[in-house]
Amino acid sequence: MFNTEYDVIVVGAGHAGSEAAAAAANMGSSTLLITMNLQNIAQMSCNPAMGGIAKGQIVREIDAMGGYSGLVSDTSAIQFKMLNKSKGPAMWSPRVQSDRMRFAEDWRLRLEQTPNLDFYQEMVHGLIIENGKIKGVRTSLGIEIKAKSVVCTNGTFLNGLIHIGDKQRGGGRAGEAAATGITKDLIDAGFEAGRMKTGTPPRVDGRSLDYSKMIEQPGDEIPGKFSYSDETKPLAKQRSCYMTYTSNEVHDILRSGFDRSPMFNGRIKSLGPRYCPSIEDKINRFADKDRHQLFVEPEGWNTVEVYVNGFSTSLPEDVQYNALRSVAGFENVKFFRPGYAIEYDYFPPTQLQHTLETKLVEGLYFAGQINGTTGYEEAACQGMMAGINAALKVQERDPFILQRNEAYIGVLIDDLITKGTEEPYRMFTSRAEYRTLLRQDNADFRLTERSYNLGLASEDRMRKMEEKKEKSLDFVSFLKDTSVVPEDANPVLADYNSSPMKQSDKIFKIFSRPKVAMEDVRKFPGVEEYIQEKNLDTEMLEQTEIQVKYSGYIQKEKNNADKLNRLEDVKIPKNFDYSKIKSMSYEAREKLNKVQPANVSQASRISGVSPNDVSVLLVYMGR
Repeated sequence: MFNTEYDVIVVGAGHAGSEAAAAAANMGSSTLLITMNLQNIAQMSCNPAMGGIAKGQIVREIDAMGGYSGLVSDTSAIQFKMLNKSKGPAMWSPRVQSDRMRFAEDWRLRLEQTPNLDFYQEMVHGLIIENGKIKGVRTSLGIEIKAKSVVCTNGTFLNGLIHIGDKQRGGGRAGEAAATGITKDLIDAGFEAGRMKTGTPPRVDGRSLDYSKMIEQPGDEIPGKFSYSDETKPLAKQRSCYMTYTSNEVHDILRSGFDRSPMFNGRIKSLGPRYCPSIEDKINRFADKDRHQLFVEPEGWNTVEVYVNGFSTSLPEDVQYNALRSVAGFENVKFFRPGYAIEYDYFPPTQLQHTLETKLVEGLYFAGQINGTTGYEEAACQGMMAGINAALKVQERDPFILQRNEAYIGVLIDDLITKGTEEPYRMFTSRAEYRTLLRQDNADFRLTERSYNLGLASEDRMRKMEEKKEKSLDFVSFLKDTSVVPEDANPVLADYNSSPMKQSDKIFKIFSRPKVAMEDVRKFPGVEEYIQEKNLDTEMLEQTEIQVKYSGYIQKEKNNADKLNRLEDVKIPKNFDYSKIKSMSYEAREKLNKVQPANVSQASRISGVSPNDVSVLLVYMGR
């Protein structure tokens, strides 16, 4: 190993590192995955779940690109839910509750079966950088391993510091040491660094809980799955989660420990995730609320360990314990381990290109929490993109970039490198201006062909996607061409208080009406026969319904996306000096010089760059 030069070295084996290693190796690059503990590959450090609002769309996109997160989420799931089903399909978001141990085991076994991938357990203590290029890594034992490219996915380990009340200790995760050395090397190379914070709740013994005092939260009656592949199947049985609430009594107990809270006594100075605050932060910021939801989530099929979602905290252990004992159903709770906060180093992502390659060091890529993001899904998609681009660079092929109208992954990366982040970044549907195009149901249509051309998605995947697309479009055409008479349609319309038909009309037009669903249309003459003859499955029927119901919205967003793409085509030279454009605002020149956008579209999204500045830039670029 030590005499070998790898194409790609991936540092860290969390969600980002695992996807990065899989992508690079599957693209034919000799890859080394090096991590401090090989027993903790793809560890679910926080909640035992994958997906959720916008995050579920990202997992689908990773799957369409040939990544492993969707497959592993399916095989380790104990519950499936499609969130936001009462809203339009742009908001539907798949989520699974996961078996934590099975999730990590499945990831490791998949990586071990991946060709071109080697493993090594040790701490990476430094980076070998020569003349602005990455040359490899240096371990804590002083071993140098050469590489043509390196992907850093260090998670919360870079100079990690764990806080529980007034106690603190170095660590990257409970029971694991922090990683040192890399931050210094990067700062010496000219990088700007910062500190961020995240936290996790207590884990408790499910045998000590009284579920009769809680509200059961079962999975979907007809569960779906993440992966478009036939390799996985929907769950045949599921485990329920439960919901309970805090109270004023709980809040008073928590407040009694605020003087020993590292959040309030100044020990923690860095910012935590805005949309996943600690319980003490919630009762401090939302003092008018007399209760907050807690979700009681099993950690697997057979384990009694339970995750208390919504009770993330760094308060002293005795305060955590006493407060939880006052929650309905937790009166006799036993702790497996307390909650804690962790501070760690990150590097503002404005120092990256769209490929996630650093601007300062050629061949060096960052992915995951090192870029200021939070969440397994956000980390995994960055890892996949960094792994893809690290492999492409070594193979001297064109870089792979997803635009904002192509994927949530494109939105996330563009947000990070264009706007930066001073607090842990989490993806939401509201961040995507083209969310009607970026639905969870069509990630395969959007990305499979691109992945196939990279050599990631298999031919079977490509063929399956093309069949689904063709059959769905053909079914839409059938509905546009086929008429239904009033006596067949009016009973359905009457059920929804919709205006009756007076003469025959196309099924497509009737289907477009509010509330009329696929099960109604299947009652019309000829429709069920067509479905059976063409062997249309559930995904094809869902895709057809969305194309009928939302065709106007989809077309409108496509037109807007086309306008965006025209600005994407106006390229800006590398290291362009904006200070010479005197008619542009000082703030815009300062921000543009710092970010160095690749095109006018990216420039327009930088905070502090006004529409007038963009107009000036377009004139200067001769457009």
